[in-house]
Amino acid sequence: MSIDIRAVALVAACVALGTTAAAQRPTLSPNVRKYVSIDTPTVALTHARVIDGTGAPPRENQTIVIRNGRIAALGDAASVQQPAGAQIIDLTGKSVIPGLVMMHEHLYYPTGGGTYANLSESFTRLYLAGGVTSMRTAGNSNGYGEINIANEIRRGEKPGPWIDATAPYLTGPGLNITQFYELKDAADATRMASFWADAGATSFKAYMTITRAELAAAVKEAHRRGLKITGHLCSVTYREAAALGIDNLEHGFFVATDFAPGKKPDVCPGQKAGMTALAAVDPNGAAFKSLVADLVAHHVALTSTLTVFETFAAGQPEPPGLDVLDPILEDDFQKFRATLEAKKDPFYPDLFAKERKMEVQFVQAGGLLLAGTDPTGAGGVIPGYSDQRQIELLVGSGFSPLEAIRICTLNGATYLGRTKDIGSIAVGKQADLVVIDGNPAANVSDIRKVETVFKQGVGYDPAKLIASVKGKVGLF
Repeated sequence: MSIDIRAVALVAACVALGTTAAAQRPTLSPNVRKYVSIDTPTVALTHARVIDGTGAPPRENQTIVIRNGRIAALGDAASVQQPAGAQIIDLTGKSVIPGLVMMHEHLYYPTGGGTYANLSESFTRLYLAGGVTSMRTAGNSNGYGEINIANEIRRGEKPGPWIDATAPYLTGPGLNITQFYELKDAADATRMASFWADAGATSFKAYMTITRAELAAAVKEAHRRGLKITGHLCSVTYREAAALGIDNLEHGFFVATDFAPGKKPDVCPGQKAGMTALAAVDPNGAAFKSLVADLVAHHVALTSTLTVFETFAAGQPEPPGLDVLDPILEDDFQKFRATLEAKKDPFYPDLFAKERKMEVQFVQAGGLLLAGTDPTGAGGVIPGYSDQRQIELLVGSGFSPLEAIRICTLNGATYLGRTKDIGSIAVGKQADLVVIDGNPAANVSDIRKVETVFKQGVGYDPAKLIASVKGKVGLF
């Protein structure tokens, strides 16, 4: 009997990711139920504006029927029959979008001195409050912790989005980060990828000082397991990574070292050196267009993380949500921001503007653009709030609001291979929905006016989730 190993691996990965159609809503614990505002077997959202996540124009005066965690009916309010016994919710003047599917999130935050605190409790609540119903942790500094919390959320023991839990970073020596393991060689990369796949990690992330041989080994093992691998690279160029089979690259083009003069194989020239070289690149020039064409040809997705880079660009608005931080962390960030604004260094603002043009060109060339927020750097990137801000920034880059919403919903689901269940609003899909008091298709800033977040048909109260952590983010 012949066995297709790839098919077996894919089935195993689907089970691990919870993508099977038979997946049922979990029984919610009392700890979760205190944040729930709607939980009846059948709900009818009536007279809603539906922005379905596909990029299609909004549909006015729609009814969405939710039954047992799935979308059972969708159509004009006049034609969709409201089921007997359903909880009726009138959404006149309000919009419903798919739950956000964000692809560069973390469960840790900078707390000073190069230290990152693991904040799984507060962050998962904030992500959900902001409309994020599915997310990938693009880099793990907490080992089993992130895998365990992903499972706890899946079992209904804690509130939060569905999590694609990334294994600990795959990186070589030289970064001197005490929470990171340093790979020794390609065989070690295979061993580490295998170990964490067995432990329950559902994706991988290569990091700055990985070598080409180590990356090739990690890609091979991840794909053998039916899993995907992304990268925030430096020692390996984007073009090299694409040739090695990487699935995704983080931070748009910000961290590409393809244009760094004198770049040596397997050596990171330094992130600032790479950015300085990128700043001199013409987005309309042949060199950049050639790189974009190569990434598209290799089906490599890019993740836009404009929110974290915005915090380094003088002249940008104050990030939203700072008041949820522990007062010490909020004060630390405000001091950083004051120093940044006083310097008025044009380097990051100019590079920030160029990167945004490059991301638009990548999409116009046929590339799959994903989105995330990366709550790291100097702070100021607050889960949930920053995910909404990412949509605003994409619109500021030149995407329409409908395109930006698609990038943050259906595109993420497409990359994850979960479009059967999430990413858009359609009959049969999981009822992961965000109710917004306004029309983000006409005024993108309405994306911040989240009233209710449905995950598997259960409606969560954002105000309660935020209140539970306000002023304490940084502590747990």
